Amino acid sequence: MSMMKGFSNAFRIPELRKKILVTLGLVFVCRLVSQIPTPGVDWRALQQVIETARQSSSGGGLLDWFDVFTGGALGQCAIGFLSIWPYISAQIVIQLLSSVIPTLEKLKKEGESGRQQLAQITRYLTIVLCVVQSWGIATMLSHPGALGPAFAGAEIVVNPGLGFHLMTVIGMTSAALFVMWLADQITTFGIGNGASLIIMINITSRLPQALLSAWERYFGLAGVQASAPIAELPVLVIFFLLVVMGTVMLTQGVRKVTIHSTRRSVGGGNTYGMQQTFMPLRVNYTGVMPIIFAQPLIQIPSALLMKVTDATSTGFSGTLNRFAQDLSNPTALHMVVYAALIMFFAFFWVATQFNAVDISENLKKDGSYVPGIRPGRATAEYLDDMMTKITLIGGTGLLVVALIPMLLMGWMSVPWAIASFFGGTSLLIIVGVALDTLRIMESHLLVRKYDGFLSHGSLRGRSGV
Repeated sequence: MSMMKGFSNAFRIPELRKKILVTLGLVFVCRLVSQIPTPGVDWRALQQVIETARQSSSGGGLLDWFDVFTGGALGQCAIGFLSIWPYISAQIVIQLLSSVIPTLEKLKKEGESGRQQLAQITRYLTIVLCVVQSWGIATMLSHPGALGPAFAGAEIVVNPGLGFHLMTVIGMTSAALFVMWLADQITTFGIGNGASLIIMINITSRLPQALLSAWERYFGLAGVQASAPIAELPVLVIFFLLVVMGTVMLTQGVRKVTIHSTRRSVGGGNTYGMQQTFMPLRVNYTGVMPIIFAQPLIQIPSALLMKVTDATSTGFSGTLNRFAQDLSNPTALHMVVYAALIMFFAFFWVATQFNAVDISENLKKDGSYVPGIRPGRATAEYLDDMMTKITLIGGTGLLVVALIPMLLMGWMSVPWAIASFFGGTSLLIIVGVALDTLRIMESHLLVRKYDGFLSHGSLRGRSGV
């Protein structure tokens, strides 16, 4: 009831109502871009190739991963296929490099002017990534036989050649930059979190297909008989609600570190200090980054291995091909490697982004300290040890959420279109962005003396994609 009242109050505030309508309009334009097919591509032939690739590999592979995050743009090779991902990739690269390159690290600490320069560098890198990726897509469409012998006879491009390559590069790069601009407009004039919101909309756009697949699975559709007992449906619904609750707890969970500030004198003999505050260390500090890094690192090498090896061979080449197939499909080997990569990138991301030394130095300069811990190096070691323990808990929770879709596909034969909403990157992004958006709207409500979305307490945001 409080949630519905909060949404009702949101449209009573002119400024917030305008932000919501602007966001909806820009999101509609973004979805429109993802539906415009690339000129020169026979989309029916492309869909046949995609279906053949899906049949030769279990669901949840690289093609399904692309289809989810591009909002269905893969099926017709839309000019908006790249969507916001080159911009997100550029941001991740610059964020990582700023931790190891002194020049970028200096810009990061220079305040607003430094952030503007980093943003400009990110945009230039986005253009480079768009050109490289769109050229690769044009090459793959022109030579589908490179994907394997099964696709040798496919003719996806009507008139392949340099002209098609240039047209694809210009079209996809322009569309990606336009989507990047739309994301900036949503951040500036809309609700905020433009890039994250576009990704969430792309993912949720596949929800109708998931519901249709669920209906076909349990009730049948157009002469197709149901393939699963109806008693399984309420179990899945309850399980879905539990997973969502756990994901919300993982996203919102924090470990509060007590901080005391010393008493200081200011002009006029007044004093301040001796206050107790808390430093919140998020349980899921890494967000979805470990999953985003881990998934391509499994699928892309395994796809390359299957391409360069012979599945019919009984020697080393055949063994390597079978290994690549097991690595690509949701097998025990895939899940073990996937789990190891997620935990590795969870600690790697924290090691590169959480600087305990800088935090301890800033606390020391402000006259603050952790009770019972000496300021300086001892505080840095304490925070580093605390963050390591938190990362272990958060990484384990992230691992469980990431593996749930694979377990559903393996144990219950749930289709990827349905299982992808039960965990993994999709659910984490949807929950995280939804909480951020509600928090921004709630802040507008509270400032104008309206009730928020919760009866008690307030929503906490999170950073990252």
